[in-house]
Amino acid sequence: MDKVMVETSRIRTHCFVSGPDDGVPVLLVHGNITTGRFWRDVAERFPGGYRLVAPDLRAFGRTERKPVDATRGLRDWSDDLHALVEALGWAGNGRVHVAGWSNGGGVVQQYAIDHADQLASIILVAPLSPYGFGGSKDVDGTPCWDDWAGTGGGTAAPEFVRRMAAGDDSEEDPASSPRVVMRTFFWSPAYKAPDEDELIAEVLLTDVGDSGYPGDLTSSANWPGVAPGDSGVNNAFSGKWCDTSAFADLAVKPPVLWLRGDQDQVISDESMFDFGTLGKLEVVPGWPGMDVFPPQPQIAQTRGMLDRYRAGGGSVREVVLDGCGHGPPVERSAELRDQLLAHIQGAA
Repeated sequence: MDKVMVETSRIRTHCFVSGPDDGVPVLLVHGNITTGRFWRDVAERFPGGYRLVAPDLRAFGRTERKPVDATRGLRDWSDDLHALVEALGWAGNGRVHVAGWSNGGGVVQQYAIDHADQLASIILVAPLSPYGFGGSKDVDGTPCWDDWAGTGGGTAAPEFVRRMAAGDDSEEDPASSPRVVMRTFFWSPAYKAPDEDELIAEVLLTDVGDSGYPGDLTSSANWPGVAPGDSGVNNAFSGKWCDTSAFADLAVKPPVLWLRGDQDQVISDESMFDFGTLGKLEVVPGWPGMDVFPPQPQIAQTRGMLDRYRAGGGSVREVVLDGCGHGPPVERSAELRDQLLAHIQGAA
């Protein structure tokens, strides 16, 4: 994929691109602490006739540094994508196919809420729950605490954040090593990425701080003692500010493919990054128990939303990849490419 910088009405956006300028438009949206580069293996060997654009979202990669207003939920990113679509000349034709991975899957849900009439199809790859990440206890997204304690910027491990800011690509002290965390959790531990050095270099381009990753925090009287702030990445996808459940009720319903791995440790019903899971495992002391703060049922929440989408007349197809972790774009790129192409062609 080539690298280009696109001037938009909101933010100077760095993009990885491939295919002819007049090809069928396909927008590929990455997740937290990654970049558009993570879609490269999916884009390679794509057939002719498609124009693939994988932007670096605000706060990531080489895109212009601007703060994330978490009080808008995922809308800063959705609005940035809309400005990019306009700059590319794709707006208004209803032909854009969009795929979002992880947090990018949540951004795509928000984009569809805002601009469903622009979309020909939607692919959600291990997507963020419609009720954000962490801190909710049932399929309807009911918060464990009124202030959403246990979510947001304060839930990121401080030593991991420090090493991200320092650009530390070593394997020393594995528990806080960005390289080891990515290797262990963002793709299956059984997968050895041949381009791991390049992927980690992309991770370390993340804008670290209160207005980027992970964002600011506030103290809370509720366990585990921290609640979301109002700026930065992790706060934006806290359920305090993030709710994309209106996706189920779109008036225009592009066909949806929901694809995920069965060994995902990030987006699951017992995520290893969710304080409900960490409390249950006694990793974080003082856990108030299953009745108060259970692991977030992320898969059940997404399924509930998509069941409503289907009941309202939308088309939804679910694909679960056996033996795959959180990173299908990296570890199962060929299968993801095949599924994405079949979905796009079926929509056409």
